Amino acid sequence: MTTIFRLDASIRDEGSVTRAVATSLESALLAHVPDTRVLRRDLGREPLPSTVWAHALAGSHIPDGERTAGQREALALASELGDELSQADAFIFAIPMYNFGVPPHVKAWIDVLIADPRFSPRSAKPIAGKPAYLVIARGGAYGPGTPREGWDHATAWLKLIFRTIWGLDLTVIEAELTAADVNPALAELRGLAAQNLERAHAAAIEHGKALAGRFSEAEAA
Repeated sequence: MTTIFRLDASIRDEGSVTRAVATSLESALLAHVPDTRVLRRDLGREPLPSTVWAHALAGSHIPDGERTAGQREALALASELGDELSQADAFIFAIPMYNFGVPPHVKAWIDVLIADPRFSPRSAKPIAGKPAYLVIARGGAYGPGTPREGWDHATAWLKLIFRTIWGLDLTVIEAELTAADVNPALAELRGLAAQNLERAHAAAIEHGKALAGRFSEAEAA
């Protein structure tokens, strides 16, 4: 059975662009490969405890017999997170940009995973080459020529982790101007925002179909 791992990081249950676009991709995949198993981790609703990374990092450098209960629990969680990724054949990461960077609960999740030897920068990259999709949303415009060009410190860092450190075959699906409907300063850009969102959903659907085809070909081989 094909398995995908989906990570959601938006703190919004309703109105989240990253959740909606990721669902467009997931639904397109499931429409063609309905028996796909979806493993879910929702950091927006259930972030990791703030102490986990420090305990996991400290515990990883000492023998098991010398670890505290907190360190053992943290390393067990790191192993659990690593197992979730290791089981998957493909990945959907739905991550909004917050305050020009990566949400803190996503950074914590990645830090804890890196404490697992399988996912450290020195590892053999156990999930390398697998398809992955980063759905990222930004409230304003951050592209070349915009006043905030260069202010997006999330996308490049996530690409570094997913593509360079973990070796995933990463595709990025971007939505910008997502705050246009609620920010009066962006009111004149609402039409452009709607077009941008429509393109993001269309891209997600096409990538979901393509991933389904990739899985079908693999099963037939």
